[in-house]
Amino acid sequence: MIRVNRQGEVWVFAEQEDGKLNEVSLELCGKARKLGDQLGVPVAAVLPGYDVRPLSRRLIAHGVDKVYSVNDEKLRHYQTNSYCKVLAELAKKYEPQIVLFGATHLGRDLAPRVASTVRAGMTADCTDLQIKDVTDAKTKEVHPNLLLQIRPAFGGNIVATIVNYDMWPQMATVREGVMPMSEPDPKRTGEIIDEQVKLEAKDVPLKLIERHIEDRKVNLKGARVIVAGGGGVGSKDNFKLVHELAGAIGGAVGASRAAVDGGFISKDHQVGQTGTTVRPALYIACGISGAVQHRAGMEESAKIIAVNSDPNAPIFSVAHYGIVGDLNKVLPLITKNLRERPQAAEGEAAAS
Repeated sequence: MIRVNRQGEVWVFAEQEDGKLNEVSLELCGKARKLGDQLGVPVAAVLPGYDVRPLSRRLIAHGVDKVYSVNDEKLRHYQTNSYCKVLAELAKKYEPQIVLFGATHLGRDLAPRVASTVRAGMTADCTDLQIKDVTDAKTKEVHPNLLLQIRPAFGGNIVATIVNYDMWPQMATVREGVMPMSEPDPKRTGEIIDEQVKLEAKDVPLKLIERHIEDRKVNLKGARVIVAGGGGVGSKDNFKLVHELAGAIGGAVGASRAAVDGGFISKDHQVGQTGTTVRPALYIACGISGAVQHRAGMEESAKIIAVNSDPNAPIFSVAHYGIVGDLNKVLPLITKNLRERPQAAEGEAAAS
């Protein structure tokens, strides 16, 4: 266990694969910057890998003061043991007070192993992080400037706030997309510190024989318009109505967990607590009841239009515009209108 160091740095694990930083790491740099400023301590990123030191400049531009770069051929490809050893040894050396990981497949694998190694507490899948003084309900002792680790619990029915006052560093994984990415400042300056961690054969127990990489079929986080379907769409065949509307409006196709579980569409399209968090300019929810788990992933959209046959569906509580009706009738009408508008405009221009 690392001692409680209230002047310790705020750290971000800089997740990268094949020399490309994961966007959630950059999102966390911005949040870590705010936490560090509030605590009055430096912000640092830990960047393990092979020949990835040039990525340090991008991390600094997004808000960190220091980058601990660990360069080793054994770190070329992610393995739990080797990356855990790097994070754990550096944490013992520098005694950070907060360590943040993205809640990616890699982060969810690495963070609990690091927490176990350094005997620290960890909260998974956080949707918000805050700094506040906390008073122990029993002893009345005040613990200053603790990290409030906020996440949905019990299936999203409540929001839990978790604190760690003695088993430091305070560690958390944070869901992708919940922290807005700050604008990079290429003029920012920072320190790149080259670290060495001795890795032995036992730290790299797996031999990579072949790699098969499948690109994501949809980029929901980058979409300005999303048309999403839920369980109310009814079937995989009927989901073509959602695809057609998305095609007519130039948007990406999203889905609720009910639609994914029903086999209507692949999980890459899932929006919500267990999917992707999005903030598009326009979000059209079709046949989505609006359970809290789904709303958590899309309620910050600039404009929300909901189409549902149930006038009491929870989705209408976050929608800016609501259409109560049968989506089998409503969606084709919207699609038809969108497709005809350019033709009508061309006809008017020709007539004039």
